Amino acid sequence: MAEILSVGGFRHRPITASSGPSIFCYSLGKDILSSLEEVWSYREGTAYPKLFGSLSRGIFPLEAKMFEQIFDVQDVDPRWLHLGIMEFKPTSTRNSWLYVTSGASNPWETEPPDYRPDEYSWLGVEFVIEVPSQADWPINTLRRLLAYHLLVSHGHFGDFEPLNYGHRVPAGGAVDGSADSKLAYLAIAKPSHYEATVQLASGIFDFLHVVGITEQERDYAKATSTDNLIVKLEMQGAYPVTDSKRVDVFL
Repeated sequence: MAEILSVGGFRHRPITASSGPSIFCYSLGKDILSSLEEVWSYREGTAYPKLFGSLSRGIFPLEAKMFEQIFDVQDVDPRWLHLGIMEFKPTSTRNSWLYVTSGASNPWETEPPDYRPDEYSWLGVEFVIEVPSQADWPINTLRRLLAYHLLVSHGHFGDFEPLNYGHRVPAGGAVDGSADSKLAYLAIAKPSHYEATVQLASGIFDFLHVVGITEQERDYAKATSTDNLIVKLEMQGAYPVTDSKRVDVFL
């Protein structure tokens, strides 16, 4: 599979959570807005806690300046700026910190009578990454990945496909923004250690599990497949959790 366009250099800086979810009314009608709020509330208040445990920090929303600085996009749909990242602390059954996007499955502009439960809700995906300890870099990583996915899904990058299982993404630098991390790429896999698909009233969405990989591992995936690489990573403890300081796995 061809490499996906780089999502930009991962320059990291302090970030602040909002109290979200804050729904921007835009031009939505009252009935649509109410339905959107219900779907949004169910995803963040019921589905996510059931799967991932207790929320640690609130929503980290996308920012307009990120689209401009990284992707040279100045005209951003204001609804996109209410999508963001949530942070979940470890649980009794999961030692990792988990970060997940929220909003790419929102039923924008779709009224309840038009819901199709067996079809995808809007973009039909949410991204997840797990790391050994609490950090800001996974939030920045998912924000950039989500922004890229929004743009490519709306034709900004021509014929490039929206992100999906098996894709590999150049990160434009170390995933954690450090000088000593060898993980400069992201691979996307179908999770098997939590439910891969969630049902909303407005339709379904799939979790796309993200893991950091090295250039050597990227080359192995290009020569074989991302699925084969994931097997190697999991056997050697480098998947599903991304340790940004790890070395190459044995291939």
